[in-house]
Amino acid sequence: MTNNSNPIILIVEDEPAQVELLTYNLGTEGFQLVQAADGEEGLLMADETQPDLILLDWMLPKISGIEVCRRLKTRAQTKHIPIIMLTARGEETDKVRGLETGCDDYIVKPYSVVELVARVRAMLRRIRPSGVGEVLEFEDIRLDPEQYKVTRDGKAIKIGPIEYRLLLTFMEKPGRVWSREQLLDRVWGRDAYVDLRTVDVHVGRLRKSLNCNDSLDLIRTVRGAGYSLDQHS
Repeated sequence: MTNNSNPIILIVEDEPAQVELLTYNLGTEGFQLVQAADGEEGLLMADETQPDLILLDWMLPKISGIEVCRRLKTRAQTKHIPIIMLTARGEETDKVRGLETGCDDYIVKPYSVVELVARVRAMLRRIRPSGVGEVLEFEDIRLDPEQYKVTRDGKAIKIGPIEYRLLLTFMEKPGRVWSREQLLDRVWGRDAYVDLRTVDVHVGRLRKSLNCNDSLDLIRTVRGAGYSLDQHS
């Protein structure tokens, strides 16, 4: 079973050989992978899965990769997702166009798989440090993903696996408001059949565990939107 806390990478590529190469090598690294074979499906999957990173081919059926990139970067729900563009177009003008459209990195085919994996890891280290084993800290809460330990003000806190994954999600992006649907996808997985109210129950349990020593409540409930981890009055 795939670890739901592992980073999710969306591969938008229509060449089967490229898909197989990327899937094998990134899967070996422990990433969760989702795929789309054309631009329309890529946009849909980006909305549905909210991946941590997108590998996007320039030349795609239906909607070009450059147009997919432009649309993703203009949507509030996807503009934060880093995009690495994969392309056979190595001209400097093409690279500039890709970067100006909003892609965060650019790799020319044929590429070194070792280099691609290194760039993926470097990008994820900036936006999702727990995915590469780095300790997360927010205020007086500390989460060590390698040792599976959570402390607050130096005191160990015992929480269940669901609450742990919720906290991990919150601590990777403090201040970001997560909807219940997004938390379901991230924590339970896209194929889980769980009632939205279950999210409220587990957030409540997490809140109780974190506040067991009369600590400041750092989980904010945003009415009609979801939850976030931040300072609030």
